[in-house]
Amino acid sequence: MEPTAPFVHLRLHSEFSLVDSVLRISGGGGGFCRAVRERGMPAVALTDLNNMFGAVRFYRAALDA
Repeated sequence: MEPTAPFVHLRLHSEFSLVDSVLRISGGGGGFCRAVRERGMPAVALTDLNNMFGAVRFYRAALDA
């Protein structure tokens, strides 16, 4: 059964959310930006806690994906 609207992650923490996640933005295996593209998701939101260290890497990985 096809969903009526595409699924979008609006709360996703990366390895830069220091105490909350180990999910890689890019790197070995392509990272979550590649996984988002492969699953046909139209968007994703990076919501790391207490910092923006991964913002530029996320932006670049999203453009590459």
